[in-house]
Amino acid sequence: MKILQINNVHYRRGGADVVYLNTGKLLEDHDHEVFYFSQKNKKNVNSTTSNYFIKETNYFEKSLLGKIFSISRFFFSSESKRKISRLIQDSKPDIAHVHLYKADITPSIFPVLKNHKIPVIITVHDYGLMCPHNLMLDGKMNICTRCVKGSAFNCIKYKCNRNSLILSSLSASEYIFNSLFFPFNKYFSKIITVSKFGQELHKSSGKFNIEILHLYNFFPDIDKTNPVLNKGSYFLFFGRLSKEKGISTLIQAWHSNKRHSRLKIAGTGDLYDQLTTGNLSNNSIDILGFKEGSELDNLVRNCSFVIVPSEWYENNPLTIIEAYANGKPVIGANVGGIPEIIENGKTGFIFTMRDVQDLSAKIELAENISADEYKKMAGNARSFAEAYFSEKKHYEKLMAIYNSVLI
Repeated sequence: MKILQINNVHYRRGGADVVYLNTGKLLEDHDHEVFYFSQKNKKNVNSTTSNYFIKETNYFEKSLLGKIFSISRFFFSSESKRKISRLIQDSKPDIAHVHLYKADITPSIFPVLKNHKIPVIITVHDYGLMCPHNLMLDGKMNICTRCVKGSAFNCIKYKCNRNSLILSSLSASEYIFNSLFFPFNKYFSKIITVSKFGQELHKSSGKFNIEILHLYNFFPDIDKTNPVLNKGSYFLFFGRLSKEKGISTLIQAWHSNKRHSRLKIAGTGDLYDQLTTGNLSNNSIDILGFKEGSELDNLVRNCSFVIVPSEWYENNPLTIIEAYANGKPVIGANVGGIPEIIENGKTGFIFTMRDVQDLSAKIELAENISADEYKKMAGNARSFAEAYFSEKKHYEKLMAIYNSVLI
């Protein structure tokens, strides 16, 4: 099968980008021809189709004047339309699998795909088909579902994009423009959500008359990963250091009691400077900065618990998948898709989102768990990963979806 994978970036910037690249490799490993369409960037991994990639937009890095002159490009990209036409003519794909496209690639590619009668599958890694700012958070970082069944102008009213009236107006305008001129019901054959929570939320919105399926993300080469089932000496948070990830709640919970373990925080983001100037290391917290590759793998493998204190509708966090694959139980907030993949007391512990005392209590419970109890919990986590996050099962389900639209 010839498969066109489409995403705004072609390097490991965030979770959706990792899934896009992992999916492409998975398909290649099964002898499919995979073609990629994305933006040019010096961080990109190698691709035989990189000459078709569009120029990087860097919209939010432009000056105010540059932003003003680039507004039309935010909605529609003639370059994307032109270059994907060339790629389709040269590669003749059977199917297109879209991941992230808003603002960069833009929906300008969809009429081209439709004119060539290429079925389009989209994996929704966030809530951009229902929410102008994708995350379902208002300007005060509270969970917000007003636009799901209401007007996109709520995005402006509640300044959902970075608490900025200008940016929120841009997000709302883009959403309305896409809905009017590139309606997803016209261009998408099927929608894949990465959590059952996301699937139900999309279904309940009433916005879709196409099939919405559920398929968890996967962990590459899980069969080659040797889990460490022994309890480590530290707890670990790794990921983007931003408010919606619950970093503040985690630090408050950690400080609320005397700890026998250390907390290691790996990652970078908006809160990094604030965390590194707070003398947190004196309070049994280590701020490690950005980690990747074998260094991050070792951090995960040798920790005790991974903590996921998210304060938004997290879908199917790769942090939990990676933790489980390495035999590490997880302490996670009861929000979004997190509770469906943490079996409370079996593969980890669930706490009430933003509840400092509840998180503190779960950390204390995890600290005091016996070696035998921990080993059992770690084994349960690994078994859960093998049952739900294996690449073999993911491939089989993905191919069933692809084949269903090619009939």
